[in-house]
Amino acid sequence: MGKVQLDRKVPAFKAPATGGGIFRSSEAKGANLVIYFYPRDNTPGCTREGQDFRDNYTKFKRNKTQVVGVSRDSLAAHEKFSAKHEFPFPLLSDSDETLCRLFDVIREKNLYGKKVMGIERSTFLIDAGGKLRREWRKVKVDGHIEEILEAVRELNRANR
Repeated sequence: MGKVQLDRKVPAFKAPATGGGIFRSSEAKGANLVIYFYPRDNTPGCTREGQDFRDNYTKFKRNKTQVVGVSRDSLAAHEKFSAKHEFPFPLLSDSDETLCRLFDVIREKNLYGKKVMGIERSTFLIDAGGKLRREWRKVKVDGHIEEILEAVRELNRANR
């Protein structure tokens, strides 16, 4: 499986999801899909980002857009993180990095002076037809949710 590309159809994918079961990208058919990758559950930036999606979830739903979060954490860790912060959307466990490789989000990072490979905070907007329409890499949490919502609204206006 290659890497995703703008304005190209995203290959079908699936991953274990909170709430039981498997999330399949085909479940989003007919709706936009925002998929956001974050480094780790229960860290300050990742918690704020998840809370931003939670607090704006109804705006995404009104704009016919589903949201899923992805990290390499275990499903058990995701269940605790999701329950603690009452996330209304699934978190996907990508412990084998299949989705991380598909979306090309694994990068070398500097952690306390040590080089490690980790997830670069990134967000992707896939349209109702399954094409990748926008991507944000090296995301800073502050103000990011507004950018995504505006892109979703623009996409919906363009597809009327």
